[in-house]
Amino acid sequence: MNKLNRKLEYSLIALKHMSLKTPGELTTAKEVSDSYQAPFDATAKVMQIMAGHGLLRSEQGASGGYQITRDLSKVNLHELIEAIQGPTKIAKCLQHNHGASEDGACDIQKSCNIISPVVNLNNKLNEFYKSLSIRDLLARN
Repeated sequence: MNKLNRKLEYSLIALKHMSLKTPGELTTAKEVSDSYQAPFDATAKVMQIMAGHGLLRSEQGASGGYQITRDLSKVNLHELIEAIQGPTKIAKCLQHNHGASEDGACDIQKSCNIISPVVNLNNKLNEFYKSLSIRDLLARN
């Protein structure tokens, strides 16, 4: 039902790889993609996104790369999900202010009898994601 987006997987792969390095040591997107057979473009993109959200710092140049700038025990999964893929919305009715969008995201919005429970479930999932630090998540076997 609720599965990880590929970009989120690549971001977790990169963060775990980088967290095992000596503090201050740089990591390139190519290093991560080559080490785990992840697509380079997608890996580079998520690393740029994480840098844009202050999780990583990028250093330009021939010997450049990325390094983790925040304590991963203080970054929760919800924060990473929102940075990589945007707000967590488990159902179409939660898209675009709980209503139907121009692309017809929800055809039964006006007669639906489960909007409130779905909103409640979405809130509970977000609270769960907020309770998981990236450090704890990556440390588990």
